[in-house]
Amino acid sequence: MNLRANKHSKINVHFSKNSQDFVVREIPMYEFSQNGEHLILHIQKKDLTTNDLLKDLSAATGVKQKDFGYAGLKDKLGLTYQYISMPKKYEKELKNFSHEKCKIIDTFTHNNKIKLGHLKGNSFFLRLKKVNKIDALKLEQVFTKIAKQGYPNYFGYQRFGKEQNNAQSGEDILKNKIKFKNHKLNKFLISALQSELFNRYLSKRIEISHFAQDFSKKELKEIFKDEKLVNDLKEQEHFFKLFDNELFEHYPFGKLFNENLQNAKERFLKQDISPSALILGANPRFNSGYLFELEQEIFKDYIELLQSQNGSRRYLWSFLQNASFKYNEELAHFCIEFTLQKGSYATVVLSELLNDEIIF
Repeated sequence: MNLRANKHSKINVHFSKNSQDFVVREIPMYEFSQNGEHLILHIQKKDLTTNDLLKDLSAATGVKQKDFGYAGLKDKLGLTYQYISMPKKYEKELKNFSHEKCKIIDTFTHNNKIKLGHLKGNSFFLRLKKVNKIDALKLEQVFTKIAKQGYPNYFGYQRFGKEQNNAQSGEDILKNKIKFKNHKLNKFLISALQSELFNRYLSKRIEISHFAQDFSKKELKEIFKDEKLVNDLKEQEHFFKLFDNELFEHYPFGKLFNENLQNAKERFLKQDISPSALILGANPRFNSGYLFELEQEIFKDYIELLQSQNGSRRYLWSFLQNASFKYNEELAHFCIEFTLQKGSYATVVLSELLNDEIIF
């Protein structure tokens, strides 16, 4: 299980993904130009996957599924808003489209097809139910803390399947133990292995951060055998501990760079940068020093195995934007709203908030 940054006791509430209690709104990367060969559909859908939506749109309009564009797959459960692009020449055929689980709420024209990742992020609304007054106070305290300091940017359970065995399947594919006819499925399962390795590394960094917070310098010296490293860890204000000259990225968008610890501490507190970790693939760029040893501990058995895959880096730590909450004591409802950068998971925030594993 992934370690969490917050150590409070589990908060027992009721939450389910449905159209009243879970709402996701996609935030596009850019304003649409209002001219061009592509039609942008702003779609509201309820309890429907993005893939099923595209199948139904294709059947109604005659547009091939590969000719639709979208920035990301949205949850089946809940109420979601997202942008879909299609060739504008099929606009008249949209009159044939009607669906009980979705509707087109607006249209735009644009000069480009929407591609994966073409979004700033997503805004979320979550309603927690059966929340008593004492637990509401706990939720307020923890949510305020997360809104101030951020949260560990794990890949969510959705990445790993209902049985949480996608990563193992990905490893088996690379070792030629299994293979599926569906190329996209093979690719997704391999990415689940890469995501699992990222989560392992992040969990280890969370463990180190707890050590630095909870142990004395004397105790830490017995663990790390490095007085300067121990002093650096103990002197940091933020819970998530940074290391000298590790690889950072500007937050929430930006390029990869090294930064000395003194500058990094200040910029991290301002939420200007975030440390990054490997999505292991071809030609990985490792850190140096202690972090290199840590990376080898996590990744060494998979470096050769994943050499054929595309690699990248991902923020280890993320921050909420536009965070707010509201408690209705009469209804025992605690509602939270926040915006996340693309690729981050609301269920990870919820797990951190409740100190509970969130799997639907």
